[in-house]
Amino acid sequence: MDQKTRNEAFNNYIRTLFDSDDWKDRAIAAQNIGKLKEARATNILARALKSENDRVVINQIIEALGEIRDPKATIIIIDILQEEVKKPEVDQDKTRLFIIIESLMKIGDKRALKHLGVLLDSCHNDIRKLTEEAFECIDPEWKLNVKSI
Repeated sequence: MDQKTRNEAFNNYIRTLFDSDDWKDRAIAAQNIGKLKEARATNILARALKSENDRVVINQIIEALGEIRDPKATIIIIDILQEEVKKPEVDQDKTRLFIIIESLMKIGDKRALKHLGVLLDSCHNDIRKLTEEAFECIDPEWKLNVKSI
């Protein structure tokens, strides 16, 4: 895909993400933005998160931020993680937690470790295991670093 075609696709996806009344179209647009892996989309996706109400679309935006792998997205995703873990564990969106962990793992920013740590005590074995994988991926020496603290 040449740059002109890529820019046209990018602009169409952004337009759909903000203007479509159909949540499926918005979710697909977010997914396609992530596939383009362009850091210029990070701030746009952050703005979309503020106005989006559909949980599927929100999850797709988080996933797109992970696909882009821009470290600027770390804080955006951490804010969503903090909101999710404030809820009682039975009310937490497990799918969203998985997407958050995977996205932070893809970005690989060590700032995420402090915030992911709370999930190491999750009652859900799958979340605990994925969080440990994220720690290993982001900082292979995390256990030694924790012991030294």
